[in-house]
Amino acid sequence: MPVVLAGIGLLLVASAQLANESDVRADRRTDLVDLIRVQQSRVDSESKTISALRESVDTASVGQSPSRVSPALEAMVSPLDGPGIEVELRDAPIPASGVAEGYVADDYLVHEQDVLGVINALWAGGARAVAVMDQRIVSTSAVRCVGNTLLLHGRVYAPPYTVTAVGPPDRIQRALDASPRVTVYRQYVDLLGLGYRVDAGDSVQVPGYEGPITAQYAEVSE
Repeated sequence: MPVVLAGIGLLLVASAQLANESDVRADRRTDLVDLIRVQQSRVDSESKTISALRESVDTASVGQSPSRVSPALEAMVSPLDGPGIEVELRDAPIPASGVAEGYVADDYLVHEQDVLGVINALWAGGARAVAVMDQRIVSTSAVRCVGNTLLLHGRVYAPPYTVTAVGPPDRIQRALDASPRVTVYRQYVDLLGLGYRVDAGDSVQVPGYEGPITAQYAEVSE
C-alpha cells in the first residue's frame, strides 16, 4: 500500500507540472496575441494622425509654390488605378483524413516567400504600383509571416492574401507564368489544393502609401 500511494503521489505531481507548463504556453500565446493587437491599434492610431497631418499640409499648401517632391515620390504616395492584375493566394484545407503522406501541415499554408514571389513577378512584368491587401508596397516594405498570418507595415492580415498590380496585364501574366517561385507554389496548388487565382481588369486600384516617407539610416560617428 505505501508503494501504491507513493506512485499515485508521483503521478499527481507530474500532472500538476504538466498543467502548469500548459498554462505557461497558453499564457505566452495570449501575451503574443495581445502584443500584436496593441501594436496594430497603435499603428491604426498613428496612420490616422499621418492622414490628418497630410490633409493639413495640403490645405496650407493651396496657393503656394509647387512642391519640390520628386515625381517618383509623388507617384509612390498617390493612389493609382488603371489596367492591371489581382492575384489571390489561399491556404489549403487539410483533409479530414489528415495530412497527406510525405507532407506536413505547414505545406498547406501560404508563406511569405510565396507572397514575395508574386510581388517580384509583378514588378518584373512591368507593374507601376503593387499592393498587398490594403497596403502599398514600397522599397522599404517588409512582408513577414507571423504564424499563419502576414505582417506588413505593422498590421496583421489573415489569408486569403490579395496582391494587386497596376500595369500591362498580358506582360504581368507572362512574368507570373515564368517565375520559378510562383511555379513551385502552383505545384503545391495542384498537389495539396492551395488557392491561386489571377484576375485581369481594366480598372485596378492600388492605394497610396501612408507610412513615413523619410528613410532612416545609420551614420558613422566621428
